[in-house]
Amino acid sequence: MAAQCRLLLSTSCFPLPTATLCRTRGVFAVPRARLLSSVPLRASAPPEKDIYWNDKDGPEESTFDKILIANRGEIACRVIKTCRRLGIKTVAVHSDADSLAVHTLMADEAVGIGRAPTSESYLRMDKILQAIADTGAQAVHPGYGFLSENTTFAAKLHEIGVAFIGPNSKSIQAMGDKIESKRIAKNAGVNMIPGYDGVVEDVEHCVKLAKDIGYPVMIKASAGGGGKGMRIARNEEEARQAFKLCTEEAKSSFGDDRMLIEKYVENPRHIEMQVLCDHHGNAVYLNERECSIQRRNQKVIEEAPSVFVDPGLRKAMGEQAVALAKAVHYDSAGTVEFLVDDKKQFYFLEMNTRLQVEHPITECITGVDLVHQMIRVAKGHKLHHTQSDIPIDGWAFECRVYAEDPFKNFGMPSIGRLSRYIEPTHIPNVRCDSGIQEGSEISIYYDPMICKLVTHGPDRQSAINTMVDALDSYVIKGVTHNIPLLRNIMTEPRFVKGDITTNYLPEVFPDGFKGQQLTKKELDHLVVLACAVHEKEHQRSADFTNQDRLPVSYIPPATWQVHVELGKEMHPATMTIVDGQYRVEVGDNVYTIEGDVSFASPLMDLKVNGERRLLQIVTLDATTDCGCLELWVLDDFAAEMQRLMPEKKEVDLSTLILAPMPGMLKSVDVEVGQEVAEGQEVCILEAMKMQNSLCATKVSKEMIKVKKVNFKAGQTVNEGDVIVEFE
Repeated sequence: MAAQCRLLLSTSCFPLPTATLCRTRGVFAVPRARLLSSVPLRASAPPEKDIYWNDKDGPEESTFDKILIANRGEIACRVIKTCRRLGIKTVAVHSDADSLAVHTLMADEAVGIGRAPTSESYLRMDKILQAIADTGAQAVHPGYGFLSENTTFAAKLHEIGVAFIGPNSKSIQAMGDKIESKRIAKNAGVNMIPGYDGVVEDVEHCVKLAKDIGYPVMIKASAGGGGKGMRIARNEEEARQAFKLCTEEAKSSFGDDRMLIEKYVENPRHIEMQVLCDHHGNAVYLNERECSIQRRNQKVIEEAPSVFVDPGLRKAMGEQAVALAKAVHYDSAGTVEFLVDDKKQFYFLEMNTRLQVEHPITECITGVDLVHQMIRVAKGHKLHHTQSDIPIDGWAFECRVYAEDPFKNFGMPSIGRLSRYIEPTHIPNVRCDSGIQEGSEISIYYDPMICKLVTHGPDRQSAINTMVDALDSYVIKGVTHNIPLLRNIMTEPRFVKGDITTNYLPEVFPDGFKGQQLTKKELDHLVVLACAVHEKEHQRSADFTNQDRLPVSYIPPATWQVHVELGKEMHPATMTIVDGQYRVEVGDNVYTIEGDVSFASPLMDLKVNGERRLLQIVTLDATTDCGCLELWVLDDFAAEMQRLMPEKKEVDLSTLILAPMPGMLKSVDVEVGQEVAEGQEVCILEAMKMQNSLCATKVSKEMIKVKKVNFKAGQTVNEGDVIVEFE
C-alpha cells in the first residue's frame, strides 16, 4: 500500500519568521499557556487581573452588593471580572441554549429566562425584571446590544428603585433615535453630515430623497447600531433594495423600522471619542479609537489612538463629543462616532449610549476600567478623573475574532462546536475578552464573535508585532474563523503605514480575500516542515507501545524520497536524519529542522535553517476549516498514481440557489413553475440578525423557470443547502 500523508496547514500566519500556523487534534496542553478567560469558575476563584487598569479608587467608597448582567457572552464575562475585583456579587441571566455558557457558570447566581431566540429570552423585559426581584439585585449592567439602549427598560428599573448602570432613560431616548440625535447634535454645535432631518416614509420617499441629496447615500435604521440596518446606495435600484432590507433588519433587531437617509462620505475614516460623565455635570473624553477596518458597516479591527489624529483634531473632536453629552445630560460611559475625511473635516455620525465592543483598547491606553467607572457613576459618585488625568500610554489594537468564513464576502457566519480552543494569553501584553471555552457552541441565534483579542505596546509597531504573535498562537478548531484575514491585515503594507479608510477591505482585496500569498522561501519552508511532520507521523504509526511480544521495531532508512503536493505543484524531496535532526533537500537547497516535532501539543516551535517557525497542524487526514493549505506527502508510487488521476470537474452551480451560511429563511419569493430573470431576488436569509438577499445568477437572455423549492419561509438551513433549483 502506498504511503501517503495528508496535511492541512493554515496560511494565516506563515509570512513572518516567528509565525506559521496550523491546527491539530491532541492533548489539551500548550507550553507557557495560561487559560484565563477560558475557564468558567465561580466567584470563589481569585479575580482575574486584566492589563492596564489603574483606577483612582476611594477605599471607603460605597458600591452595590449585587449586580445583575442583562446580557450574555464575552461582555457578561467582562462585567463579572470587574465585579469580582470590587467584591460585588453577580447574577447572570441565560437562555436555554446558554445554560452551560461561561458567563452562566462564572456568575454567583444564574437565572434562566427563556428559549434560545433573543425575542424569547434576552429581549424579554418581564423575565429580566422578575429575575431582579427573585435575586434581590440592586443594579443592572446591560452590556451592549439587547436592552442596553432601551429607554423603557431603563425607565422601568428606575421605577422599581434598581440602578441602571448606564445613562438615564432620557439620554438614551434622545441619542438612541438617530433622527432626534442629529437635531440635538446640530443645536449643540457638532459638525453634521448633509441629509434629511426626518423619518423616511416609504421606499418612494427614500428614492426621492436620495435624488435630492445626491448619490451615494447611506440608508440606516433610526434605532440601529452595530452595523445592522445600514446600507449604501449608489443608484435608484440599490436605494430600493437597501430600504427594503434595512427595514426588515431594523424590525427584527430593534423592533423599530423607521429609516433615515444622509449623504455618504466617500473614503472616510471612522473615528470615535469615548466619553465618561457623572450625575454632577462632570464630563471627560478618553481620547479616540480608529475603527475604519470594516465589512458590511461592522468593525473588524480597532486601534487607539489613531495615526491620523493630531492633538488639535483630538481636542476639537473631544470637546464636541463632551458638548453633545452635556446637552442631553449624559451620565455614564458613552461613545460619539465621527466620520473624518482626508482633509481632517469631521462629521457627527451617531452616539452610542452604552459600553462599546472596542472599549478594551481605551482601557489599555488610559488605565481606566470603564466598567468600574460606570458602576461608580450609577452609585452616584463623582468622577475621579479630570481631562488632564487622561493619558495616552502607548498603543493598543483589538481584533474581533469571529466564527465566520473570511473567504466569503470578508466574513459569512459559521456555526459549530469548539472542539479545540486555546487563547494566546501566555504572551505578554495580550488580553482576551471572550465568553466561550472548549466545547462551547456557536449557534445561529447570537452574534458569531469568539473573542476580542487585544494587544498593547509602547508604540504602534510593537502592538502590531504582539498582535501577530497572538494570532499565530491562537488555537481554534471546530468552526471556521477569520484569523487568516486578521493576520493578513496586520502585516499588509497600507495598514502598517496607517493608510486606512472604511473602504480599506474592498480596495486592498478587490476580488475578495483569497488568503495569504506566500513567498518562494516560505513555500519551501512549508514543504520541508510537511516532510518532517509526515515522517514523525509515519514513525508514530509504526511503533507499538507496551507490545514486547511483537518483534516489531520501526527503523527509518538512511535516506528516503517523498513528494509534497502543494496546490497544483509537486515538490520532490530527499530526507535524512542527522544527529537526531531532520535534513531535507528540496531542489538545490538543503534545510535542517531543529526542535521537537511532537503531536502532544497543538503548537510546534521549530526552526528551519535557524529561522523560527511556529507550526500548528489542522489535521492529518480530514477536511476542516478555511485558511489552510492542503498538502499531500507521497512516496514514489503514490506520486506516480496521483499524476495519473483525472482532474475533478467543477460543478455548475448557476442553476442552484445555495445557502451561503446557516440561518433562517425570512421569505421565499418564488414558486415552482415561475419564471425569473437574472438578478431577481429569490429569497431572504437571516443569519445572526443580518438580512441577506439571494438572487438568481444564471446568465441567460431569457427568463429561467423554477424547477424546485426545497424550503419554506421560517425554516432553518445549513451552509450549502439547496434552497431553490432552476431548469
